[in-house]
Amino acid sequence: MGYLFGPVLSRRLGLSMGVDLLKYKTCNLDCVYCELGRTACLTSCRDRFVPRQKVLKEIELRRGEPFDHLTFAGSGEPTLSLDLGEIVAQAKEIVDSPVAVITNSTLLSSPSVRREVAAADVVLPSLDAASQAAFLAVNRPASGLYAKDMIQGLKDFRKEFSGEIWLEVMLVRGINDQEAELIAQAAESTEPDRIQLNTVVRPPAEPVQALSEEEMQRMLEIFPGA
Repeated sequence: MGYLFGPVLSRRLGLSMGVDLLKYKTCNLDCVYCELGRTACLTSCRDRFVPRQKVLKEIELRRGEPFDHLTFAGSGEPTLSLDLGEIVAQAKEIVDSPVAVITNSTLLSSPSVRREVAAADVVLPSLDAASQAAFLAVNRPASGLYAKDMIQGLKDFRKEFSGEIWLEVMLVRGINDQEAELIAQAAESTEPDRIQLNTVVRPPAEPVQALSEEEMQRMLEIFPGA
């Protein structure tokens, strides 16, 4: 055991049973707001991190527990796992609940990654920047990642995926809030089913500041789909 966690109560997904396919804090971003702290292994190389059959066995053992979604998330970026697509597809044959994937969107520029993620019922990507400068400041990506490719990947994924896309935007005071209008335009261009605005709530990796309630209300005017 050890690849599933929860179920936990999620604001977006209800009672969510999490699945972690990664070694702890393996990610291609090192976001300033991450509640898990600094990224331990910053990489954009996809790999196999955990035994696929053991993950599926654990899903089988816990299929009878009540949960609203089986959610591939965990301690890093799920699309870094080369097993993601196969495990998602097989998990859908095991559980009755919808299967969700939470992703930072960076690898959706890859057609093969898009095909794997499209096996899910619900996809929750994130978009925190429209410019490369803001992307570097708030998400601190591994080398070779670009905001423009991430946005195009989201657009391409929308064309290929018939399920629900719930796009999350995390706003951090003084880092990406000043380009909120650009982010809103980029977000709308990806045609998500929902846009969900957030700001820093849990203790972040760096001493960054949340937007106030009043500021978030103003942001709702900039993001009409939120």
